[in-house]
Amino acid sequence: MANTLVQFRMEETARIKAADICERLGIDVPTYLRICMARLIEENGIPFSMVLEDKRENRGLRAMREAGRIAEACGSAEMTLNEINAEIDAARTEGTR
Repeated sequence: MANTLVQFRMEETARIKAADICERLGIDVPTYLRICMARLIEENGIPFSMVLEDKRENRGLRAMREAGRIAEACGSAEMTLNEINAEIDAARTEGTR
């Protein structure tokens, strides 16, 4: 199989940062780019999420929203504090047996 040269331009500071990350991972930038191209072909599309996230939202808030989503999905979102505490007590009691 014949090889071909692929070139593109990018900001030098971005190249340096990317090279540093790759070096810490034990690979070089060309290896990383070959991995990306292989995954692009394998996935038949971009192999990672391309959604915009609000950087102002902190991780704790995102975690709480995710916990709420999971509670909704499991049907436990409407539990009262007393019901939650009873569940915790029951789990602790089972764990000591």
